[in-house]
Amino acid sequence: MRHARRRIVRRVARLAAVGGLLLGGTMVTRAVASEPPDASAAPRTLARSASGAGADLVSRLGTDRTAGHWVGSDGRPVVAVTDERAAEAVRRAGAMAKRVRHSMSELRSAASTLRAAPRVSGTAWALDYRSNEVVVRGDRTVSGSDWSRLTGVARGIGGFVRMERTEGTFTTRLNGAEPILSTAGRCSAGFNVTDGTSDFILTAGHCGPSGSVWFGDGRGDRQVGTTVAGSFPGDDFSLVEYANGKAGDGADVVAVGDGKGVRITGTGEPAVGQRVFRSGSTSGLRDGRVTALDATVNYPEGTVTGLIETDVCAEPGDSGGPMFSEGIALGVTSGGSGDCAKGGTTFFQPLPEAMEALGVRLIGSGRQGAAAGTSATASPGAAAPGAPATGVGGSTLLARLADPRNVGPGLLIVAGSLVALVATRWIRAEQDRKAYRRHYSATWG
Repeated sequence: MRHARRRIVRRVARLAAVGGLLLGGTMVTRAVASEPPDASAAPRTLARSASGAGADLVSRLGTDRTAGHWVGSDGRPVVAVTDERAAEAVRRAGAMAKRVRHSMSELRSAASTLRAAPRVSGTAWALDYRSNEVVVRGDRTVSGSDWSRLTGVARGIGGFVRMERTEGTFTTRLNGAEPILSTAGRCSAGFNVTDGTSDFILTAGHCGPSGSVWFGDGRGDRQVGTTVAGSFPGDDFSLVEYANGKAGDGADVVAVGDGKGVRITGTGEPAVGQRVFRSGSTSGLRDGRVTALDATVNYPEGTVTGLIETDVCAEPGDSGGPMFSEGIALGVTSGGSGDCAKGGTTFFQPLPEAMEALGVRLIGSGRQGAAAGTSATASPGAAAPGAPATGVGGSTLLARLADPRNVGPGLLIVAGSLVALVATRWIRAEQDRKAYRRHYSATWG
């Protein structure tokens, strides 16, 4: 009876080991075949696919039949259309249609008329797709007479230009009174880029003209690089060439504070309503939503056009810092109003436009996948060389092994099953050897 029980136990153990080998092999195969998990655990939204669908519909239907697109509260794309045939086309494509009175061509024409009017510092305007209006804002520095004159221009355009006064002041986010990272003042590094020969930091143009020297390490005693190209006003971007020509390790990571980072895998264009993240050396990681596109801001230093308008807060020193979503680089911080205590409006220079003008691409494993601007300060708004790509939530070896999307769990099961199988074979061989010795001893006598 005891021998029978032992045989049953051995057979069950062998079956379990074989089953473990099959299970572990399947897990390894599926993990290898599937897309690996994002090492950076980048903050996620659901807007990228919706944004692409909306943009495709607008491109197909044209600017005379549409007036922009945005991401709805349910994550679905919404397209503003001017006629029922366009609305039917949008609905057939699986998106939501909203009938509006004014086309994108009319909205852009209104913005052009505003740009042609005498410039008023402290004003800004943007195309609000959801309300089908051009929204003009004036900060507290705009005089009553200037505001009245601009209001007259708006009335002449039509009833779809909305005038609003706003608190605070529209300023670039440069702060010369804080510890200096560049010869022009303190900014935040944006994204690491390359022209194929040298590596650069792409940051805000207002941070300093060509020839500005950047320092790091917090004490300003280590040279990072020199500004070699840029555009401001008009646009707001610049290139800082690394002193040694190379960005170093961790060039495809945006630091978000506390030694954590988000890996950037490419560039893109945002959609109205999309959730975005911004990192800066003053206020760290902040998030919000895109509220308008193609914004124009009349800073005291000059006018910048084609900006992304958001409700993400920012403060002096955050200039040039990266804006991203789902690991996709979208822009660098230009300026705005308010702060992170009360909130406000922040504008961003779109990244694809800046990269095309400068003739550079993002750094990232030989593909158009990029990273945060690095400076020797390793501040929350810049990814320093070697910054850990641990993600916003962090990561440990145990967590990675336990992740069912990784190869680790499958390999552990395979190894354990092999050990169990070898052990059962060894135990059986040892028992057979002992039985033979007992039988041999009995026949010898």
